[in-house]
Amino acid sequence: MLERYIAATNTHDFSEVAKLLHEGAVYWFSDRTCISRAEIQAYFEHAWDVVQDEVYSALDVQWIAVDEHAATCIYTYHYEGWINGRQASGKGRATNVFVKQEGVWKLIHEHLSSLE
Repeated sequence: MLERYIAATNTHDFSEVAKLLHEGAVYWFSDRTCISRAEIQAYFEHAWDVVQDEVYSALDVQWIAVDEHAATCIYTYHYEGWINGRQASGKGRATNVFVKQEGVWKLIHEHLSSLE
């Protein structure tokens, strides 16, 4: 489920990400909380505009709670791309919570915090 979400994020097409989101998804970013689909989409699209050709990845993934209805993982996120024509990268901590909805895993919460 996390791998599908990372792959969707790396398409830079929010319609791909949206397929994996629960209708009640809440995102806690380092600088903003997004509680509606429109807010989440605007945040993603702004980030993709700022970091051109971004590649996002998850390292040291640990599934800390998993059952048939919900799954939570923590990991170190890493991104790299181009900002203002210069190569850039960064990393931070992430928590993702997935719930199974009609037999399909959906992301209901993501919390990102920078390590830099």
